[in-house]
Amino acid sequence: MAKLNTKVPQIHTHEGAVASHINAEQQLRRSVMSCLLWESEFYEDGQSIAGRIQNTIPLVKPEIVAQIAKDARGPMKLRHVPLLIARTMAALPKHKALVANVLADIIQRPDELAEFLAIYWKEKKAPLSAQVKKGLARSFQKFDAYALSKWNKDGAIKLRDVLFLCHAKPKDEAQAALWKQLVDGTLPIPDTWEVALSAGNDKKTTWERLLSENKLGALALLRNLRNMQDVGVDREIIKTGLEQMKVDRVLPFRFIAAAKYAPNLEPFIEPAMLKCASSLEKIRGNTALLVDHSVSMRAPISQRSEITRFDAAGALGIILREICIDDFRLFTFSDNCVEVAPRRGFAMIDAVKYIINPQWTLLGKAVDFVYSKFPECERLIVITDEQSADKPRDPQGRGYIINVASAQNGIGYGAWNHIDGFSEAVLDYIRVFESTE
Repeated sequence: MAKLNTKVPQIHTHEGAVASHINAEQQLRRSVMSCLLWESEFYEDGQSIAGRIQNTIPLVKPEIVAQIAKDARGPMKLRHVPLLIARTMAALPKHKALVANVLADIIQRPDELAEFLAIYWKEKKAPLSAQVKKGLARSFQKFDAYALSKWNKDGAIKLRDVLFLCHAKPKDEAQAALWKQLVDGTLPIPDTWEVALSAGNDKKTTWERLLSENKLGALALLRNLRNMQDVGVDREIIKTGLEQMKVDRVLPFRFIAAAKYAPNLEPFIEPAMLKCASSLEKIRGNTALLVDHSVSMRAPISQRSEITRFDAAGALGIILREICIDDFRLFTFSDNCVEVAPRRGFAMIDAVKYIINPQWTLLGKAVDFVYSKFPECERLIVITDEQSADKPRDPQGRGYIINVASAQNGIGYGAWNHIDGFSEAVLDYIRVFESTE
């Protein structure tokens, strides 16, 4: 007979603190919401994180897995990990019935059709399931001529291949004619920045035209600021472009990256970033923000990026500073904790970055320090990768731990409200949670 009264073994963070045991849904959210697929993090490699996601999905109810995929693509603004979730669901008897709806929701750009098939066939080539075909076909119907032309790349899997495989049916004669152009290779040439610049036209004139006509997407604009400056694009035109830019699909840390590459444009980039806060309701009450600045937070979020987990945390802090309208105090910690002047915008990140030397992580000690300095604190928000060497006590009043990494174990559960992700949507969660108390 099996023993029923067995002791649950302790688990630990990578720095040694006793971590919290969590259920499969919490583990899936933890692994997904800050995941740039197959990118290694400070403590864990990308393949291990992806494998954990795939192994956890069968343990979670299908409808919950489907919602996690939609949340990851929508509010969390992640592109690739939702596709991995959909691919894993397609192979599971209890989950596969929801795949068509999931794909139709998470595929928001035409190139994601081909990227999904690349993930589908990563291990080995296999026939597409009926649900996968249905989801891809429904997704195909969403895209107009401009979108298909822009994202019709010459990769191993082409959009015409996806069209043939999923047997999509056009909505009308106009769409049928468009798809025939895709198949025949006669789609109209899109007016994108890549096409315009490769045509050999004057780069300064081309950038200024695209900006004036508002034909640059937000990411393209942010990533090319330095290129624009190098060819002498007028600063006022760049400023206008940033003012008109839509930020709804831009992760906050992208603005930090843009300011690193084009620091003299920071006065124009900063207001564009703060638009991320404009859709969020204000939060009342005394708030303390505690930002992790340990060594692990200095690791880049991807192999090709100069942006770190600390930058992602700092970007959230900048937005949080704008929506907390009562007493707001700022702290940062590593193996020590200090209070920082609660500046606004990019000045906040600079103030935090240089005030302590990153070492190992003592979150428990830092929480004690915050409460000793700010006993009137009604709400403590910690932004961290949770890999502490000590465990924090329960919060006094409301306490939130925002996890910006995908490490398997963490300490921010129990009496703490735990949130995963580095989109500004995690801050809206706080308002929604408190409005339902």
